[in-house]
Amino acid sequence: MAKVMGLLFVLLILFTFLFPFINSGFSHAKSANDPTKAADSSAASFLQHVDDFTLAPYPDTEEGKMAAYGEQLIKETYKYLGPDNKANAVYTGNRLACGSCHLNAGTKAYAAPYVGLSAVFPIFSGREGKVATLEERINGCFERSMNGKKLPVDSKEMLAMISYIKHISKDVKIGSRIEGQGFVKFKAPDRKADLNQGAIVFRKQCVSCHQENGLGLAKVANNPAEGYVYPPLWGADSFNDGAGMARVLTAAKFIKGNMPLGISPQEPVLSDEEAFDVAAYINSFERPEKPHKDKDYPDLALKPKDAAYPPFADNLSLTQHKYGPFNF
Repeated sequence: MAKVMGLLFVLLILFTFLFPFINSGFSHAKSANDPTKAADSSAASFLQHVDDFTLAPYPDTEEGKMAAYGEQLIKETYKYLGPDNKANAVYTGNRLACGSCHLNAGTKAYAAPYVGLSAVFPIFSGREGKVATLEERINGCFERSMNGKKLPVDSKEMLAMISYIKHISKDVKIGSRIEGQGFVKFKAPDRKADLNQGAIVFRKQCVSCHQENGLGLAKVANNPAEGYVYPPLWGADSFNDGAGMARVLTAAKFIKGNMPLGISPQEPVLSDEEAFDVAAYINSFERPEKPHKDKDYPDLALKPKDAAYPPFADNLSLTQHKYGPFNF
């Protein structure tokens, strides 16, 4: 009996000593076999929101140098590719920068950021009627927002912009969209846009930057060749009528989440109705015309309601496609 009791005592001591290690090993094995926990751990290593993005230093490699050049191109497109540049061929028809719309060089949440773009391209484009590459998407901006022409896909400038977008997207999971991409939520009023109310909003909220005439504020007075502090919203040096910002609903989403400049998208200054009206007011003015817009959207059923140029898939007027109501 004494020997049995002694053996039990020894076993108790050993179990007490080894239990934490046994439990730890069991928990680790259970975790490794639990796909939910494994997925959570994996997801945590990827960027979840554009607001959490921080620009990592560029590596001292050729790819890093190209990415750094790409950032310069985004911020000062007019300087390198604009109509007044002397170093390169001219590819933009205005003196805007890509960063005029893609704020903070494409890193601001809800301002059509570039962060994560290389994770989702190639992607189907209704406007192109096919699966489009990131290069094709960039060239769409050059032809429309920049009122220019396509960059050669093998040009240094195209490669630099792609390198930059890949650099700022490296922490986004391939195939995933993250919070903060695109624009803020917006509900269009169930009515036609009111241009008079839009003019009131413009005078109250916009003229201090974009000026009363809507032609922006140049960095150097009377010399837009050096770019703009605040870009023109209409006129010859603005985006053309085939650009996304020429569509009232798209412009309203951008305006609500980003204007006046410096607001938090989570706490907009303008209501949906104010953003709707001022977007329509801005797009009521003359701007350059994009040729061959009739080739857009081969499947007219995919054409956005606010793409205000024919042909249309319905019998509604051009005016309704431009100003609403968009309850169709």
